[in-house]
Amino acid sequence: MTLVAGLGCQRGCDVHTLLALLDAALAEAGIERRRVTALASIDLKQDEPGLVALSQLLQVPLQCFNAGQLAAYESRLSHKSAVAFAHTGCHGIAESAALALAEHLADAPAHLLVPRRKNAQATVALACAG
Repeated sequence: MTLVAGLGCQRGCDVHTLLALLDAALAEAGIERRRVTALASIDLKQDEPGLVALSQLLQVPLQCFNAGQLAAYESRLSHKSAVAFAHTGCHGIAESAALALAEHLADAPAHLLVPRRKNAQATVALACAG
């Protein structure tokens, strides 16, 4: 099974904040951290230090998609954020990125295992396929 964590965050969000949010989502689903196969986000965040550090810490790739690619998943989002859309052109980065990458990696339909969860600086969603 392919398990992907989709993440969105404010500029400057640190790795510890992201890891705590990811761990909470994994605990909610009863999944061990080592089962995460990749991280996904929007291309605007591909060089975000916290996301890059999380990818390195977990030893999984970080793959980013542009807003157009993520828009294809809009109808499947549990929450549509006007704020995210105003900043990125995408209504839901964490969920749509997780779905996009899970489907890409597994070459099969994906579904949200844990929909969007958030803290003050970031969002996370877990998607699986295969």
